[in-house]
Order: sequence, then structure tokens, then C-alpha cells
Amino acid sequence: MAEITKTFKPSLGLLDGTMIVAGSMIGSGIFIVSADITRNTGSAGWLIFVWAITGFMTLAAAMSYGELSAMYPKAGGQYVYLKEAYNPLTGFLYGWSFFAVIQTGTIAAVGVAFSKFAGYFVPALELNDKNVLFAIGAFKIHYAQLVSIVLIIFLTYVNTRGIQSGKWIQTIFTVVKLASIFGLIVFGFLLGAQHGVWSHNWADAWTMRHLSLPADGGGGGVGGILQSPVLGLAAVGAVAAAMTGSIFSSDAWNNVTFIAGEMKNPKRNIGLSLFLGTLIVTTIYISANLMYLSVMPVESIAFAPQDRVAVAAANVIFGHIGTYVIAVMIMISTFGCNNGLILAGARVYYTMATDGLFFKKAGVLNKNAVPAWALWAQCVVAAILCISGKYGDLLDMISFVAVFFYALTVLGIFVLRKKQPALDRPYKAFGYPLVPAIYIVLATIFCIALVISKPTYAIWGAAIVLIGIPLYYIAVASRERRIDG
Repeated sequence: MAEITKTFKPSLGLLDGTMIVAGSMIGSGIFIVSADITRNTGSAGWLIFVWAITGFMTLAAAMSYGELSAMYPKAGGQYVYLKEAYNPLTGFLYGWSFFAVIQTGTIAAVGVAFSKFAGYFVPALELNDKNVLFAIGAFKIHYAQLVSIVLIIFLTYVNTRGIQSGKWIQTIFTVVKLASIFGLIVFGFLLGAQHGVWSHNWADAWTMRHLSLPADGGGGGVGGILQSPVLGLAAVGAVAAAMTGSIFSSDAWNNVTFIAGEMKNPKRNIGLSLFLGTLIVTTIYISANLMYLSVMPVESIAFAPQDRVAVAAANVIFGHIGTYVIAVMIMISTFGCNNGLILAGARVYYTMATDGLFFKKAGVLNKNAVPAWALWAQCVVAAILCISGKYGDLLDMISFVAVFFYALTVLGIFVLRKKQPALDRPYKAFGYPLVPAIYIVLATIFCIALVISKPTYAIWGAAIVLIGIPLYYIAVASRERRIDG
């Protein structure tokens, strides 16, 4: 029988942690979601504002989490912080949502994005009615979904072989993706920038409008595009709707907190990894969008074919070959992103299991000192979400649920300073209390505006969280029966 190890092995340094933060954040979003943001806001200034405010929120939250990670340098991260600040139920609701939607839904969506862009090289992987493997009524399974599942299974297997395997994939693919995106930005400014385009985009940069194509394909607006002014409270809703894409693209920065048990000097390195990783990604995201605005008119960004803004920009910069350049970049990016998500996510279920609030086997480490059973359980749920075809809808739910729990966790800093003032805090939240308070206010406004602008997704997201309440009491009862037995 294989030897089962009982503790994690601290083997990750500052570079590894930073690569997990940056690599988990950058998937396919930066290459795509600027189209939807531009349709909702209609101008260059508001496009950059959405990315800038998202970047500020991400940095503010990440620097606030630094205090919590130094206080509780153990596997589980955000689940542990919520449990300590509030109660086990709150921590469980996050862990349940994480397992049901947040992490697994993101893994599924990123996996499908990998397959979609592989379709440029293998046409059978394009998501259309010609490439359906199996269909029952409206339910269809495409070849791309199967490839996504194979990718998730492969990365799950690699990560069951030990933290070192996942670490090397993460570092190599993240360095390559950062270099390639940086290269795209530089070439965009050097080769594709056009003064007339830049001037056009910034001529009326702060008038917010909703852009749409006429149903009959006729005229309206610039170049046949209909423009509807957005004012007052509707503008707040438009920004919130636009931010679902940028928030998703900037999410998963907290993944490094889940693997605290495997970090060297976690009290120092987790906080630094959070800051450096989010700063690098925020800088790249804003720079990429400035590059888009230098090579394409706002209208072309808004209505890039299939929302593939980076492909459209690359075609301007490199010609037709640009399509394949971006396809390779996105495949590298999503491969590395999913590795980071898969690696980190299972540590949350492990910690929940050790608390008696998840399947018992999830709390066991294999001979390679990783929670293999938890990794495979995560794999199964992500695969089901791939097959469901509902990953697109899940992303809108993820934005609401994830930001809600981020705000609750940052609020936990205030709670813990009252509850446990004597607890050692090697690192304190930057700008406390102002910066954390600003984040909480902005996150609350985002969640409220999202309820107003996309109520269906917000309600379903809240419903998934609330389903966790009866599940928690079932888990507690099961734990007590095991103890009594």
C-alpha cells in the first residue's frame, strides 16, 4: 500500500507564488472581453476606466489579503480567513460556492477557451453545428468540449504527481505568456499604431453610450452602428455590466493563498506574491487596451468578430498571420492559467475536509504530499460544467459571487482587528482603514449595480450560495455522527 504523507512540503518561493498569481489571472479574458466592455460604455476613456478601476480594486483587495495571509499562513486561504473572521458557516458557504461555481466554472470556461482557439489549427474544434459529436434535442456535445475535458484531466493528473510538477508548468507557461503579451503590446505600438485612429478614439472619450448593430443591418451611428447615450444611474449599471468581463479576467489572484502550506516563509512571500502578481497583470491589462485603442477604432473593438479583439488587433499589426499568433498565445495562456487554478483549488477542499465539512477523502494527502482525491473531485465537477455548455452563464454568476466574498473577506480585516487585536500581524493591510474601506464600497456598488443590470445571473449566483446553508448543517451532523461513533 502506498505511503500516505500527512503534511504539505514547503517548496514554493516568492517567484513561484508570483507566477501562480499572475498565471492564474491571465487566461483568455484580456484577448476578448474588451469588446463587451466597449459595447456597454462606448468610448475610449470609459474602456480604460473600467480596466483601471478593476485594477485598483484587485490591487486594493490583494494588499488587504496580505494581512490575513500573514495571520493565517495555512492551506485554504480565503476559506480560513472567512471562518476565523465570522464563523464556520460563512467559511463553508465560500468553500461550497468555490467548489460549485467559482473555481470549477472558471476551470471549465478556461478549458473551453483553449479548445476554441485550437480550432484555428484543427477546424473540428470550432464550436459550431458542424462539429457536434453527440446531440439530444437542444443538448449538444462538441469535440471542443471533449478536448477541454482531456486538458483538465491531464493537468489534474500532473498535479497529483506533486507540487513540483505543477510548479514548473506554472512558471514556464506564465513567463512565456507574460513575454508574449508584452511583445504584442510593444509591436502594436511600434507597427500597428495609427495617429488617426488614436485621435478618433480620444476625440470624444468620456461620453458614455451603448453601442449596438441594427437588426436590419442598416445605418445608424458611425459606420452603421446604433449609439444610445447612457446617463445617470444607468451609467453606473453600464459600468457594472461592463466590469463583469474585466472582473472575471482579473479574478483568481487569491489562488496563492490556498497553497500557503506549501510556501516557504508564507508570512512574507504570500503578501508579496499577491502585490507583485496583481501589479504585473494590472499593468499589462491597461497597456494592452491602450494598444487596442492605438490600432483600431472604438467601433472595431466593440464589434470584433466573435469578440476576438486581440485577433483583430494582431491582424492589423502582423497581417493574416496575426490570427495564428494570437491563437497560439491564448492556448499557452489558458493552459498555464488552468494549471494554476487546478493546482490551488484542491487545497480549499482539503482544508474543509480536515474541518469535517467536506468529503473525508479530500482531507488526505497522497505519497506526493498533494490532495489527490480533492484534485480529482474538482476535475469531475469542472468536466460536468464543460459538458453542460453553461460556462458562459456561469461567468456572470462568478463575478457577482466572487466579488461578494472578496468584499466580505476584506471586511473581515476590520472584524479581526476587533476580535483578535493581540494576534501577530507581520504585515498590515496597506492604507488601512481607507484603502480596504474604499474597496468594500466599490465592491458593494458593483454587486448592487449587477443585481439591477443583470438580475437573473445575480439571483442565481446568490441562490447557489444559499444552497450551501442546508449542506453545511448536513455536513456538521455527519461530522458529529462520526465523532460519536
